Amino acid sequence: MNALASPTRLTADERRQEIVSAAMPEFAAHGMTGANVQAIARRVGVSQPYVFQLFGTKKELFLAVVREAFGRTRIAFDDAARRQQAGQYEDCNSMLMAMGNRYKELLEDRTLLLVQLQAYAACDDADVRAVVRQEWDSLHRFVTDKSGASPAEIFEFFSIGMLLNVGAAIRLEGEPETWTLEALGEAHSMH
Repeated sequence: MNALASPTRLTADERRQEIVSAAMPEFAAHGMTGANVQAIARRVGVSQPYVFQLFGTKKELFLAVVREAFGRTRIAFDDAARRQQAGQYEDCNSMLMAMGNRYKELLEDRTLLLVQLQAYAACDDADVRAVVRQEWDSLHRFVTDKSGASPAEIFEFFSIGMLLNVGAAIRLEGEPETWTLEALGEAHSMH
C-alpha cells in the first residue's frame, strides 16, 4: 500500500456530524437567521452547496444543532447518573444532585449555553418550537425516569437550571451555587 494514500473519506453521516459540530458556534453567536452557512462550510472545508445537499435548508441545519445540544445534555446527565450509581461522587446524595452538578459544569461551555438560548429565541418558528418541545420533553422524561425524583423535585431541578442559564448568560459573578434571584437583581442594580 502506498504510504501517500489519501485519507479515508468520511461517510455522509460522519460529515453531517462534523458540520453540526462546526455549526454550533456560528448558530450560538448569530442565531438561526443570522448564521452564515458559508462560514460553517469553510470551517469544515466543504462547499456551501454540499452543506445544503446534506441538510436541505439552513433551518434544518439549525434544528440538527438544537438536537445535538439537547443530546449532549442528556449524555452528560446519563454519565452523572451512572457515576452516582457507582459511588464515584463524594458529597452527592442523589442522582438529581449529580445531574445538577454536571449541568453546572456544562455551563462552562458557552457555545452549548448560547445554542440553547438561541433555540428558545427562535421558537416563534413553528418547526423550531416543535423540535424544542420534543427535545425538552425528552430531557424532562429522561431526568424524571433516571432520578426517580418527585414531581416537586423535578420542578425545582428545572427551575434552578433555568436560573443557572440566566446567571451564566449574563456572566454573574461567583460560583453557580451562589446564584439566586436576588443576586440577579443585584447584578442589574450595580450597572
